[in-house]
Amino acid sequence: MILSETWFIEGFIDFELQKYRLLAYLKEVKGYFNETRLYPQLSDIVFHYNNLVAFKENKRFLQDQFPRRLDQIDLKNLEVVYERMLADSEIMQELEQIIAFAIDEMKATITQGAEIFEFVEKKICIEPVGIMPLYKDEGYVFLRYGDFGEVRIYSYTITLFENRNSRFRGIKMAYMDIRTKNLSNTYEQIKIDIIRSYRMLPNPAVFKVEFPLTVPLNETLLPIAKRALVKQLAA
Repeated sequence: MILSETWFIEGFIDFELQKYRLLAYLKEVKGYFNETRLYPQLSDIVFHYNNLVAFKENKRFLQDQFPRRLDQIDLKNLEVVYERMLADSEIMQELEQIIAFAIDEMKATITQGAEIFEFVEKKICIEPVGIMPLYKDEGYVFLRYGDFGEVRIYSYTITLFENRNSRFRGIKMAYMDIRTKNLSNTYEQIKIDIIRSYRMLPNPAVFKVEFPLTVPLNETLLPIAKRALVKQLAA
């Protein structure tokens, strides 16, 4: 189930109606969390939570939040709806009740997802393979998790993003290959083989990322490993 960016002001603004709509969404999100599948559900619910908090605190959610996703035509339509709601005190009271309920329910669900995130993040081990070059914004990641002997090989590139208020680092990773690690085929040997096979980077930064448990790769481990690597590189 998908909630639109403006779900709480769409259709008939009724507490009971929107309450059950929200609870159906949260039930689905919690189902994913119970399977240790965090993404994209965690980032989606955080987005909705932040929009509701912005609306509650300053009533400027249209200008401050939604331009990231909505085009100018959508914004103009929403501004008309918003002005009509401001003029109707009963609608605003109903809307504030919806928002207060939604914030509390979403916060509890986010807490559940955050606990899983923190558990996985704490158990991830990231270490360099071999000598590290001065330039570390490009390189390779050797990912191994659970009881699997296979090592998944990814290339990574650090990217910089800027907005009016801040500058932050992101990461792009692309799957390349898979190798088997054993006593004779160590991480160092795999590094040598990858450099010889692909020749994209003559002296790349290489990190091994290990996780002792089996969790969903694309929905949980890989997104958290990316964030952990960016954090380590920025330290």
